[in-house]
Amino acid sequence: MENKQVNVLYKTLDDKRHENGDEYWYARDLYPLLGYKSWDSFLPAIERAKESVKSQEIPISDHFRDVMKMVLIGSGAKREINDIRLTRYASYLIALNGDTRKEEVAFAQAYFITQTRKVEILQNKMNEIQRMNNRNKLRVTEKEFAEILFERGLSGEDIGEIRNAGDIKFFGGHTTKEMKLKLGVKFGPLADVLPNVTIKAKDLAIEMTNVNTRKKSLQGKNPIKVEHMKNNESVRNVLEGADIRPEELPAEEDIKKIKSRHEKEKRLMERRQKKELESLTRKK
Repeated sequence: MENKQVNVLYKTLDDKRHENGDEYWYARDLYPLLGYKSWDSFLPAIERAKESVKSQEIPISDHFRDVMKMVLIGSGAKREINDIRLTRYASYLIALNGDTRKEEVAFAQAYFITQTRKVEILQNKMNEIQRMNNRNKLRVTEKEFAEILFERGLSGEDIGEIRNAGDIKFFGGHTTKEMKLKLGVKFGPLADVLPNVTIKAKDLAIEMTNVNTRKKSLQGKNPIKVEHMKNNESVRNVLEGADIRPEELPAEEDIKKIKSRHEKEKRLMERRQKKELESLTRKK
């Protein structure tokens, strides 16, 4: 396929894309672009794509939605025809299950998977940022927790004991040390490798202890320890109600590594933008 054809097909696929909160294509718009001469010859590729979705135990209706459209049939007359509204993933699967001897199908595969990958990368980046933000929130809450306990005359050793007692309730009987061993944490805080849901849950449990310690004017190690254990157990019960057991969730990438990678990417972007600005200035 020549570059001119590639550019035309790329632009046409983009032109046929609709957006209404989510992006989508109509199957009847796609079939001529994928080199099919008739709607009927295109239907087998659609059915194979549906079977692929079904085999993944994903509801077909999530990606293939039957619709009716009015079309012109000549002399200004209109008639209603059936069509299928397709997500990007559905469009990609159709291309994947199409006639690969057609150059248009091969190009469409590349088009949809490239764009899908861009969306996946963006989503992963957003998830990483959300996890870092939640970890920072937990760090602030933990700092407040320590300050409240120091105000009440507790030592660092006392605070460590209370934290561990809370973790035992939260992680179904596992101590902080046991969870670090289980998740492969050799250095640094356990929270740095916890998944997002666990970080948010731990933040809630500690915040509850902070609030109630002040509200109830708790003093001494044992009353605060009991309060902290109760709050961690309460939060765990909520998670269990959603069939989530924190001790069973695998470790995720260390927050410190994610932060380092994001900072490196930021520096590279700043350097690239600086070069582009210098280039524009020279041209002027």
